[in-house]
Amino acid sequence: MTCGNDAYNEGKGKVHGMSSGARAAIVLLLLGSLTATTALPRTAVGSGFRLDTVEAKARKLAAEPFVADSERVPTWLREVSYDEWRDIRFRPDESIWRSAKLRFEMQLFHPGLYYDRPIDISIVEAAGTRPLPFSPNLFDYGRNEFASRVPQDVGFAGFRLHYPLNRPDYKDELIAFLGASYFRALGKTNVFGISARGLAIDTALPSGEEFPYFKEFWLVRPTKDAREVAIYALLDSPRVTGAYRFVIHPGDDTKVDVETRLFLREAVGKLGIAPLTSMFFSGENTLERPIDYRPEVHDSDGLLIALGTGEWIWRPVSNPARLRVSAFAAERVAGFGLLQRDRNFENYQDLETHAQQRPSVWIEPRGDWGKGHVELIEIPTNNETNDNIVAFWVPEAVPAPGEPITFSYRTTWYGENTTRPPAGRVEATRHDRGTLENGHRLVVDFAGKALAALPPDTVIEGVVGITPVDGAEAHVVEQQVLKNTITGRWRLTLQVQTDREGPVELRAFLRKGTDVLTETWSYIIEP
Repeated sequence: MTCGNDAYNEGKGKVHGMSSGARAAIVLLLLGSLTATTALPRTAVGSGFRLDTVEAKARKLAAEPFVADSERVPTWLREVSYDEWRDIRFRPDESIWRSAKLRFEMQLFHPGLYYDRPIDISIVEAAGTRPLPFSPNLFDYGRNEFASRVPQDVGFAGFRLHYPLNRPDYKDELIAFLGASYFRALGKTNVFGISARGLAIDTALPSGEEFPYFKEFWLVRPTKDAREVAIYALLDSPRVTGAYRFVIHPGDDTKVDVETRLFLREAVGKLGIAPLTSMFFSGENTLERPIDYRPEVHDSDGLLIALGTGEWIWRPVSNPARLRVSAFAAERVAGFGLLQRDRNFENYQDLETHAQQRPSVWIEPRGDWGKGHVELIEIPTNNETNDNIVAFWVPEAVPAPGEPITFSYRTTWYGENTTRPPAGRVEATRHDRGTLENGHRLVVDFAGKALAALPPDTVIEGVVGITPVDGAEAHVVEQQVLKNTITGRWRLTLQVQTDREGPVELRAFLRKGTDVLTETWSYIIEP
């Protein structure tokens, strides 16, 4: 069983979800309601604990002024180096529930460095709720010599659950909550990559982003043979509080059911529901590639959206020259997610990060979230250590401060999935300057079982729409669709001429007669 922090950070020195300070500043500079629908695990002990209990705390907290809780972590501990913090390792023999031989075990993260807001953790059992006390004796401090200076009541930075995900005799890391409201989970054979968050507030607005954080957790002790576990959390920030319940179902695809009840202390500019945060440094659609032996470097390569109308939209993500915010309006959204579609090691050549095994995450609303839009934020970055891709749902209407805001949804963490969407999908987007003055050539490959079965002489139409933005002028000069008889995919090639005065949005799909064969490809050409 992994006992250090290395697996969570996955060898790249990445730090996901620091609660405040340096990372928040770096990210900033780069830059429907329903009732409960998810039942508690029937195999949980002490299931008398309810979300209503946490909701009462959140409601009370929202009526009080916000109080930052970082004083418990001494200044010297917040100033340790990344290597010093990473060298602090939880002792595996101290794992919670190990002696009871449950399927689930819990290990803890030490505060310090970016993680300057300690959290309180309690265990919910049949006899009641008991706090989990911090002790330096739970940790191996490695080469560090400051163990005796650590306060006995400093609290934890976060925790992770282990579970026999890949084989029955070994408990793999399953899910980790660490920093602000971030959490990351794994399906079978996945490695850590993309992160989810409890909430996003004012992301990419000129006023600056606010980072809520989970300040308290309650974990319901599962029974010996339980295959799911429930976690409750209390969220706090200067303008929002919230009560959360997570029900985690490990498997080939790990599912995390989330229910949230939010309370505003005061109005916010933008509320991001079910936020996802990932990294895209370079890929096959990058015009100016960095000098790097790896053909592609990313944790996710696109945003997929399922609209209530039945349309599926695929937007390849990029590392833009300037901050880019895209909104996809919807009367009703059936799902959205940041995906790692490319599962071919040959396209990454990275023996350390195993990018081809990074999970995709799909958000599936429970109930009708009402009108709003899926927002995609792409932030310029000059290295791969920054999580520069963000996606979330923005509701059109937000209740006034004091009124509850409730959302429920399922997050699915998975590898390959060819059923989402059910029709043909975009497998690759390639972009160069083509053969035209002020031109761009786009080569889009579509794949799918039904597409592969069509003979090469089938008449397939590429339905292309082009929308210049901010007064720009652009038009499609050439387009063709043909079958790649080597791969079985169908290729749409476009040459677009622009006047360089503004961005251009392209949309395209393949059609045979009146039958739509694929999802809709959506793409932005910057001037």
